[in-house]
Amino acid sequence: MALIAGLAFGSVALPPGGVAVELLNLVPGVDLHSGLTAREVAILTELRLPRVVLGLLVGGLLALAGAAYQGVFRNPLADPHLLGVAAGAGLGVTAVISLRAGTAGDATANLPVGVPVAAFAGALLAVALTWLLGAAGGRDRSPATLILAGVAVSSFLAAGQTYLMQQHVDTLREVYSWLLGRLATAGWHDVLIVLPYAVITAVIVLAQRRELDVLTVGDEEATGLGLHPQRSRYLLIVAASLGTAAAVSVSGLIGFVGIIVPHTMRLLAGPSYRSILPLSVLFGGAFLALADLLARTAGGQAEIPIGVVTAFFGAPFFIVVLRRSRGAS
Repeated sequence: MALIAGLAFGSVALPPGGVAVELLNLVPGVDLHSGLTAREVAILTELRLPRVVLGLLVGGLLALAGAAYQGVFRNPLADPHLLGVAAGAGLGVTAVISLRAGTAGDATANLPVGVPVAAFAGALLAVALTWLLGAAGGRDRSPATLILAGVAVSSFLAAGQTYLMQQHVDTLREVYSWLLGRLATAGWHDVLIVLPYAVITAVIVLAQRRELDVLTVGDEEATGLGLHPQRSRYLLIVAASLGTAAAVSVSGLIGFVGIIVPHTMRLLAGPSYRSILPLSVLFGGAFLALADLLARTAGGQAEIPIGVVTAFFGAPFFIVVLRRSRGAS
């Protein structure tokens, strides 16, 4: 439904039935009459389809990463921003954009294939800094300590981003637009960049969904059940960071998806990560595709940054989750 809605509605409205038929025509061997004109088919396949597909991928990755972090740290407030991962990935991408500042055109358009690698390096740097800072006072890395460490690391990396932006003021507007989150410049180039990282992240995290259920009972009990908690935790953190970095590299900093979707799935499907993780991928993609539809239609001629839309819904949701968490404790 989110896919059809994202493709059908916009500055040029298309009939949902015709859109669905035209999607079927993309399957080899299928040739049905959709009733769309050649211009409408071009709008559908060349402009809207790559953008909606990218929204599905990015939303699914952010929601999956958020669910993984919540399971690893046993904290419902965890999301890809918990360990400063989004800030670290953003710093890596900002550095690449700054190096491209002397090139012609939009420095954020058609970013090279290596951008997710730079984002992943920044994300891992953030994870390492947070992990070390969280253990500075002792061997115990409690969830509360890691959250505080993540806030500190995020602030530090955000300062690095600001410095780079001030050093390259000619790209300040483009970088600022990217930081707010956007899918406006999405094309099949961006989809092909993020797709392999999305597959790797999904395979690793979904393969660990049973281990996440075991981690919820505590490390001692998990060890007694034959699990290696630290090894599973490291693997999940690296995989979730890879997915976050890939999403950030093509869409900018989009917050709250990793909190809203996994927590909603937990309320609807129960506490087992065997259900939460695959549902988070599905509904995370749908949520971001619909948020992008709202971003490009609600503001009239001016498109609203998608990060503003997700924050509009996510901030009140975060407050509700925070109050429920405090009440449960």
